[in-house]
Amino acid sequence: MEIVRPQWKPPSNDVVSTLPLYRSAPALEVRLEDFELYAMDRLRVLKGISDGLSRGKKAEEMEKLVNDLWKVNMKHPKAVEVLDKDVISHFVLRLVYCRTEDLRKWFLSMETALFRYRFRLLAADAQRALLTEFGLPYRMVARAEFEGIKEKLVQVARSIGQPMLSSDAIFYKVPFEEVPELVAGRKVFICKGHAYVAMNQVVSLVVTQFRSLLSKALILTNRKWTSAIREQEKDRLTPIVEALCSSYLGPDYSQPKEFAEISIKDIDLVAKSSFPLCMRHLFEKLREDHHLKHGGRMQLGLFLKGVGLKLDDALAFWKAEFSQKVGAERFDKEYAYSIRHNYGREGKRTDYTPYSCQKIISLTPGVGDHHGCPYRHFSSRPSYGLRNIQTMANQPFGISSQSLVAT
Repeated sequence: MEIVRPQWKPPSNDVVSTLPLYRSAPALEVRLEDFELYAMDRLRVLKGISDGLSRGKKAEEMEKLVNDLWKVNMKHPKAVEVLDKDVISHFVLRLVYCRTEDLRKWFLSMETALFRYRFRLLAADAQRALLTEFGLPYRMVARAEFEGIKEKLVQVARSIGQPMLSSDAIFYKVPFEEVPELVAGRKVFICKGHAYVAMNQVVSLVVTQFRSLLSKALILTNRKWTSAIREQEKDRLTPIVEALCSSYLGPDYSQPKEFAEISIKDIDLVAKSSFPLCMRHLFEKLREDHHLKHGGRMQLGLFLKGVGLKLDDALAFWKAEFSQKVGAERFDKEYAYSIRHNYGREGKRTDYTPYSCQKIISLTPGVGDHHGCPYRHFSSRPSYGLRNIQTMANQPFGISSQSLVAT
């Protein structure tokens, strides 16, 4: 189908920002395969941002990360279609993540962060163009007023490590409640209920507006989805929408590689030198107890499959451990099926891939479980094995997407 380009309304000046505000869905006809692929590309960006924030990256590091993620995932063979891909992918994911409160919360947070760092990467004239497009009713501080409070503005700039103010510095006068993060961080001068926001701080102002608009839009989208769209599109779009938020976006481990195989005789050495901490803990608990609950079996089993353990070896490995506790006959009857199922030999014949870090972090282990992320789920109590984990964490470990490597 042909793509009908939307009629954008640029601001009144000559500079047009390349950062959309996503106020309304564009009048576009999209191929079904593009509908899904565009959304997955944007989802890779959002999950990359989530990972960066969870690792405590600084603002400068996040700017570079977002820029790199955007260039890699949101490119298009036709340069003129990049903006369309941006808008389409946003509205597809808005539909995907409007469906529950938790999904809305995550999407709102990640899209706001993406908007923040994309805005900061814009040139000053493009930022001003976006302010105009927002239609914010805030005025620039007049020269006479600026001179009257310049000393106070200089003190604020100095306290937060900003460069000295130039004679042509631009400030906006806004109600202080419009920039809560600047007020909370004492990064802005306040006088008579108004905050004086420097041009390099305007991102806080527009992000607050963007978040508010998107939050309201997600509620409205949820109402439309529940009342009409889900049923109308049950045979076409609904299955895609409901599956996208749980799609696996990591490397493809499902295809066996000659240089990505491990054997049972090498597995202990490889586990000690190269398994990530979560998998090493599961492996050692399996060796110690000769049993793992379902969550642990799934997390470790799919990981072992991903790093090259063949089905026959996997069956032999798990049987050797479990038979010490439950017996060989019970293993064959109760556990072997799920191993073959993970390898696509039973049931729906789906060739399952290993859990991503994001999925492992989001798991909720129960009493007696050993799966999940050590840095998120493990207790500080020695009885839960943290002393051993701390010892393990001091040892080198790592795994590449294609083969095991010690790092």
